[in-house]
Amino acid sequence: MERTVYFSDNFFSSGKTDIFNEDKERVGELDLKGAFSSSVRIETKEGNVLEAAFPFFSMKWRIKLEDGTKVGEVKYALSFSKKRYTYTTSTGEYDISAPAFSRSYTIKDTDEQTVAIFDRVSGFFSAPSYKLVNESDYLTTEELIAVVMGVNAIEKASSNNSHTPTP
Repeated sequence: MERTVYFSDNFFSSGKTDIFNEDKERVGELDLKGAFSSSVRIETKEGNVLEAAFPFFSMKWRIKLEDGTKVGEVKYALSFSKKRYTYTTSTGEYDISAPAFSRSYTIKDTDEQTVAIFDRVSGFFSAPSYKLVNESDYLTTEELIAVVMGVNAIEKASSNNSHTPTP
């Protein structure tokens, strides 16, 4: 999949939406499994598939391959001055953060190198839409889409529960 992509949630968080490149060409599909479930399925036009969801009674967003092999996990990280999450994979741990009222997030590795940037480009009266720029040699674009949707799902769950998520 390409390094810069655009995709969106649906208003009721269910159904399929397309993933586009900068030339507005379809490069994959994001399947939002349902309004009462926050699970997603990402499929590239090459046929690569990733799935992600909250395990039962957990605020950790698990990303896995279609065969069930765990790829990584996104979770909330306590911070008083900014929005912060961590993404843990077999290749390492990544910090996901944004200033308190910002819609732009940066994903950095343990060496503080930026591996991806994603911006929420709409969503006030419509479903959130995102622009993702992958600068990583280790994380695939489809994996990063799953990470973005995990941050989105954790934030939705947090606002629905009217409290800060717990690690």
